[in-house]
Amino acid sequence: MRYDEIGYWSEIKLEIIQKYAVAYSKILSARKNPPLYHVYIDAFAGPGQAISKSSGDMVPGSPLNALKIKPPFREYHLIDMDSKKVDSLRSLTKDQPNVLIYEGDCNKILTEEVFPQTRFEDYRRALCLLDPYGLHLQWQVLESAGRMKSVEIFLNFPVADMNRNVLWRNPDKVDPQQAARMTGFWGDESWRQAAYDTTGNLFGWEEKQGNEAIVGAFRERLKRVAGFVYVPEPIPMRNSKNAIVYYLFFASQKSVPNDIVTQIFDKYRNKEVV
Repeated sequence: MRYDEIGYWSEIKLEIIQKYAVAYSKILSARKNPPLYHVYIDAFAGPGQAISKSSGDMVPGSPLNALKIKPPFREYHLIDMDSKKVDSLRSLTKDQPNVLIYEGDCNKILTEEVFPQTRFEDYRRALCLLDPYGLHLQWQVLESAGRMKSVEIFLNFPVADMNRNVLWRNPDKVDPQQAARMTGFWGDESWRQAAYDTTGNLFGWEEKQGNEAIVGAFRERLKRVAGFVYVPEPIPMRNSKNAIVYYLFFASQKSVPNDIVTQIFDKYRNKEVV
C-alpha cells in the first residue's frame, strides 16, 4: 500500500472536519424527541491513513478520525474505487460491524445505495465528506444531497484541476473531454458564463475570470439549484507555495451548523504556514 503524503493544509482540512464532526455528533446524539440516527459518509475515503510531510509520521485520515469521535456516529459508510485502499480500510475496521465499506464509483454508490438509507422522513441524518482529487464528482450527487434535506456536506472544490485543464484563457483550445468533466461536476454548461466575461471588453473577447468569480457562482448554485439553504463562504486551501489548490465548501439546511462551520472556517481562514 502506497500512502499519500499530505501537507500542512491537508492536515488543517482534517482538523476542520473533525472539529465540526465532534459538534455534529454531540448535537444529534442529544436529540431525543424524536431521536435521530446519524451517520458519517466518506466518498473518497482512501486507505484510512496518510503520511505527514512535516513530521514523516503516519497520521489518521478522515475515516479514522471519524471513528474516534465521541459520542459516536451510528454508522460509517466508506467508499473508494481503489481495491488496495478498500482492503486497507477493511483491515483497519474489521472489528467494527457498524462500518460499511464499498468498492466502486461513489457517484453511483451514493445516489443508489447510501443516500437512500439517510432519508429525512426516517429521522436519519448524515454528514458527508466529498473530497475528490480532481473533477471526479458528478453534480447529481450534490443535487441529490441537497434535495434530501437530511445530508450536510463538506466538498473539495478542485479549482487547481479546473484551471490546469479547463479554465484556460483561450477556451477554444480546451480538450472537449476535459470540458465535459467540468460540465459533469458543475451540472451543466453554465460554468462557461461564470468563468468568462465580455463586459468592458471593446472587442467582445471572452476574458477569463479569477477564482473568486468561479467559487462565488458555484456557491450560489449549491443554494439555488441543489437546494442547500446555508452555504458559508468557503475556505481556500493552499500548497507549500501558498497557491490555492482547492476550496473547502460546507453546505447544510440549518442555521446552527452554518454558524458552527463559519466560526471554524474563520479561525483558519488566514492561518499562515509555519
